[in-house]
Amino acid sequence: MQTSLSFNVTGSGPPLVILHGLFGSGTNWRRIADNLKHHWQVFTPDLPNHGKSPWVTNMSYPAQAQAVAQFIQQHALERPVLLGHSMGGKTAMTVALTTQIKLRALIVADIAPVSYQHSHGPLVRTLQQLDLTNLTSRQQADQALASGIPDRTLRQFLLQNLELRNNTLHWRLNLDVINTQIDSLSGFPKVVVPYDGPTLFVYGSRSDYIDATHTSTIKSLFPQSQMHAIANTGHWLQAEQPEAFLSALEDFLSS
Repeated sequence: MQTSLSFNVTGSGPPLVILHGLFGSGTNWRRIADNLKHHWQVFTPDLPNHGKSPWVTNMSYPAQAQAVAQFIQQHALERPVLLGHSMGGKTAMTVALTTQIKLRALIVADIAPVSYQHSHGPLVRTLQQLDLTNLTSRQQADQALASGIPDRTLRQFLLQNLELRNNTLHWRLNLDVINTQIDSLSGFPKVVVPYDGPTLFVYGSRSDYIDATHTSTIKSLFPQSQMHAIANTGHWLQAEQPEAFLSALEDFLSS
């Protein structure tokens, strides 16, 4: 995948790259980046088919990992820390496991290197079916999606991906490609050689994305990994418990 990712950067110091999850963008991590910028130069790129980055036809984890590796090389980032959440966490793990990029450390937020049974396919198709033709605001889109996506917080998160161009709403997400590759995004590539660098798996205690059954797989691929649970937190730990999340990052990075 040869593409230049859109990104924001803040702070100074050693490089730290944050990869967002499915339906997200780099701007979702602005608060975390602002808290880390005093000791790190923090890059928050938009992954392919998200935010302002180019649309591509291949969203497999090896392809996304190559896009991130290319981003690191383009900006001459020497031994960056790589942090990824959810889909971004799987992409970050794939970078560490399959590319030539040398990392200072790896941080994986609430995801494991395994295949999951649950799928976001129905959610993607609900967004695809939204008729944007006569909608001119996110508020109107919110009302139109309310019956299909009852969770208001989730709707507000998804609607950040709508932008108004020439008085017409458009998705910044490449929903067609995401829909065709959603099963691949629920999986994880087969990897033989482990990553032996320092790794932190930080996860929410109420999340179902990491549990005890994943420990052996994590340790086999990331033998130097540490596990850190954040209490009373679900999958969106960086938004639900930002202080606890930052504390876990800072403790790991300072060591």
